[in-house]
Amino acid sequence: MRNPKKVAFLGLGRMGLPMAANIAGAGFPVVVYNPTRGTAEDFAAATEGVTVAGSPREAAVGADIVVTMLADEPALRAVYEGPQGLLAGWSPDKVALDMGTTGPAGTAWLAQAVRVVGGTAVDSPVSGSVKAAETAGLTLMVGGPADVVEELRPLLRSMSATIYHLGDSGAGAVMKLAVNNVIYALGQAVSESLVLAERSGIDRAEAYEVFCNSAIAAPMVKYRRDNYASPDTSITQFALTLAAKDLRLITALADEVGAPMPQAAVNLDTAVRAIDQGLGDRDMAAVAVYLRDRTPPQAFS
Repeated sequence: MRNPKKVAFLGLGRMGLPMAANIAGAGFPVVVYNPTRGTAEDFAAATEGVTVAGSPREAAVGADIVVTMLADEPALRAVYEGPQGLLAGWSPDKVALDMGTTGPAGTAWLAQAVRVVGGTAVDSPVSGSVKAAETAGLTLMVGGPADVVEELRPLLRSMSATIYHLGDSGAGAVMKLAVNNVIYALGQAVSESLVLAERSGIDRAEAYEVFCNSAIAAPMVKYRRDNYASPDTSITQFALTLAAKDLRLITALADEVGAPMPQAAVNLDTAVRAIDQGLGDRDMAAVAVYLRDRTPPQAFS
């Protein structure tokens, strides 16, 4: 493999765009593909060392490492399969680095698909906000062969502050779901407690100020403040539909391994009900909007 390694990056969303920028900033030649070509072209025009591919297949040809930062398993399969997919441009010894929350089943599918054409798959989902992505401050949870992970470390370091190699392929995907389960549990609790305070006569902004300066002041509580306090004007950081997708992956894994997770089931049910009320494209903090609209005031008297 050449040095520096050429990186293909697919998925220039809110997280993927700054991650790709940090890879390029570290000196890796980067070719990008995005379904919205204008996004890729604007990024390439503004970032040294970046070129644009017209298809996933074109992105894969000549790349040593193929990075995907996509929403889910169907999106991952869409860029890998078909005559213009990544696998069509594959050659032996490439590394597939999946950094989205794909889930264990999707990760296993990718590992097998890449193995058939002579490559290796590594799962490295991320934890952190958009700000952490912008400042290369993400936490990476990695699963894959130790020698390949070590070879990838310079690339991984370009995007992150902390790297955990947790085991073989799939370990990163599992750990990501464990982390996200806590995030959604905290989000549900914050939503419920905020509505409780409001229904009891406490100003929403003041209640949230207390949250941010109390024992529950986790980073997520602080950086989602606008989403909870000003839901009608805040920018969506992580859509509720994606939260529900993750919660389905979490509860499916729990069923598979026999882990009792009653709270996750409640959180999924609430997220689905909120989506049914038209809040799916809003930030996951919209659970508070759903509860605010649906809960009779007298229940909190």
